[in-house]
Amino acid sequence: MTTEIKVCMGSACFAKGNQENLEYIKEFIEEKGLDAEVSIMGALCENKCEVGPRIIINEKEYTKINKEKLEEILQLV
Repeated sequence: MTTEIKVCMGSACFAKGNQENLEYIKEFIEEKGLDAEVSIMGALCENKCEVGPRIIINEKEYTKINKEKLEEILQLV
């Protein structure tokens, strides 16, 4: 089963850190050799800017994501 990671590409989420989060996700996948098992895509803004930056993994939404939270979440992928 492929893990699907959606990164909100809205300007608020990007300004709050999703640009860095996206880079971290890419590096994590490459380092762990998970290229064939993980799909990364952009997500359109859903007007949930107040809880951004947002990332959705296999339809589960994670909010107010920072690098520390992302490290914990990705260990479960």
